[in-house]
Amino acid sequence: MAKMFTEKVFDNYKVYEYDLCGRKLVVENGKMAGLANGSVLVRYGETVLLCCATASAAPREGIDFLPLSVDYEERMYAVGRIPGGYLKREGKPSEKAVLTGRVIDRPIRPLFPKDLRNDVNLSLTVLSVDPDCSPEITAMIGASIALSISDIPWNGPIGGLFVGMVDGKIVLNPTLEERKNSILELTVAASEKKVVMIEAGAKEVSDDDMFNAIMLAHEEIKKLIKFINQIVAEVGKPKFDYPSCELDHDMFDEIFAFCEKDVMEALDTDDKNVRDAKMQPIIENIVATFEEKYEDIKTIIGELIYKIQKKIVRRWLLNDKKRVDGRGMNDIRPLTAEVGMFARVHGSGMFTRGQTQVMTLATLGPISECQMLDGLDEETEKRYMHHYNMPGYSTGEAKASRTPGRREIGHGALAERSLVPVLPSVEEFPYAIRLVSEVISSNGSTSQASVCGSTLALMDAGVPIKAPVAGISCGLITAEDGSWDTMIDIQGLEDFYGDMDFKVAGTHKGITSIQMDLKIDGLTPEIIKRAFEQTHAGRDQIIDEVILKAIEAPRAEVSEYAPKMISMKIKPDKIREVIGTGGKVIQKIVADTGAKVDIEDDGSVFISAVDKKAIEAAREIIAGIVFEPEVGAVYNAKVTRIIPIGAFVEYAPGREGLVHISKLAKERTEKVEDVCKEGDEFLVKFLGIDEKGRANLSRKDAL
Repeated sequence: MAKMFTEKVFDNYKVYEYDLCGRKLVVENGKMAGLANGSVLVRYGETVLLCCATASAAPREGIDFLPLSVDYEERMYAVGRIPGGYLKREGKPSEKAVLTGRVIDRPIRPLFPKDLRNDVNLSLTVLSVDPDCSPEITAMIGASIALSISDIPWNGPIGGLFVGMVDGKIVLNPTLEERKNSILELTVAASEKKVVMIEAGAKEVSDDDMFNAIMLAHEEIKKLIKFINQIVAEVGKPKFDYPSCELDHDMFDEIFAFCEKDVMEALDTDDKNVRDAKMQPIIENIVATFEEKYEDIKTIIGELIYKIQKKIVRRWLLNDKKRVDGRGMNDIRPLTAEVGMFARVHGSGMFTRGQTQVMTLATLGPISECQMLDGLDEETEKRYMHHYNMPGYSTGEAKASRTPGRREIGHGALAERSLVPVLPSVEEFPYAIRLVSEVISSNGSTSQASVCGSTLALMDAGVPIKAPVAGISCGLITAEDGSWDTMIDIQGLEDFYGDMDFKVAGTHKGITSIQMDLKIDGLTPEIIKRAFEQTHAGRDQIIDEVILKAIEAPRAEVSEYAPKMISMKIKPDKIREVIGTGGKVIQKIVADTGAKVDIEDDGSVFISAVDKKAIEAAREIIAGIVFEPEVGAVYNAKVTRIIPIGAFVEYAPGREGLVHISKLAKERTEKVEDVCKEGDEFLVKFLGIDEKGRANLSRKDAL
């Protein structure tokens, strides 16, 4: 009956299958979300997403950009869980959802027509999750297909893959188990001819290994593109016409000729404030001169000035190899670094590169202060948190502070990913770590400056990182004839008017993160290789000439104001004894010592306090509770009280036993007081537990 119903109602229902890295990719069209401009249900293994692309019928007025939104919608039912919290429903997107939306947005956005102003939305709803089949990659592929078959103007398709490296071998779309053992987390998106997006986290992977992984992924993506094109050929719609929002070419040429020399003079400085001050009277003069001839000049002046500056900056870079601040293409702006700026903060570092300046503050806390996560993947908590703030004053704007946007979340996550590979393990450094990067001046690549400032803050906080990490960005300028050139350490104007922001962070040894933003249709292998070479040289320079000169190594001790922390291991079956009925025992330990005690299910115990004595006191109490004496072992004991038949001694913290008078000395003992008194210390041998459950100890056998 179900089959007959499908055939009758869904006349245009089609199913397409493809083998993607050894697992079945199934694309269904014509059954769901028929009112969207384009929609598909995508199944990869048991991961399922509904991917819908919609566009407004008319352009949005008064804007000079494409109003594209990519919404990656997580649903907790996809993993069989009820959302946490009071309301028991999904709220605002998780950080993971925001980051996934950004990863999908980056390769898709450059392929839209530059003059399209219609609102475009991609809604990617996760319906089911198979841990071995990435929902993020499935969403990217689904978004590409939905756009490609829709009537929305778009120059796709693209494909995407996740790449790992296990035991030195590159693995495409690794399973959950393979990802756990991988030293590489690489996402690659590409068209048939070029790579359009790279995002990576890595454990110091070499430039060559990273390049080879990207190229291998692209070869597999080319096959996927052919599959998508087959779907488009069968069910794709003709693209709709739209009113071009391009500026009038004759008007642009006239105004450009009028102000060209003045704008060139204004741009020729390394000081953003000077540049902005010089541009203001030029803008006012353009409006005053042309407002009668062009009535909408005030409305379009922002886009007009953008295009005028863009034309001049690109011409300088392409033809003259000239940068607005006078640097060479491989030169980094002036660099400075400082640490230990605030006494009460656990660690601090400020990194300055030209007019970009980021200050990072570090806070150390007990493991119990790890962040709890409520998402669709296997990660339930994280010990290292990195947050990024970019207030209005950092760009000279008068705007009120708001909650972090997608950009702030993305940049914080990128810095976090850059530094995770060099952090010590919990066993080595039993702390929760929070870093906050405050952007206090912005003129290009603040995310990579935050990586450098964060390395400084971690070292200043006494976190024993494995190696210092630095980040740097590489820009690109291309010409219509196919020629191109790259430049290191791009500043604001070169980011705005150039074609690429290729951000790479890493140590001397290798790469720890990559994030690539493009404004063109993709990169060739030659451009990618050049970007790796330039960014490697740049981060080496920053580490050697700036970071290590500011602080040679992580401080040997944490701040006096930071909690002191130790960890110990107990048998899991002893956890109940340490906690006690209703938590009475552990509460008493905390009350008596002032230390904070956290116990994990595996028997890991973390003890923290500002006072080291409090930590040691708590450790001794816990050690005594879980202590299991060995028969025949010798322990140092202290006499606690004397009775006629022997002496009670404490032979371990909180553990007491009786040394019978007959076992106090080798010779016969008439009175206990003849051998010892309260407070005396001596060695005893543990002989076992007597029939009453008491420790049986002997002094004479330990002599």
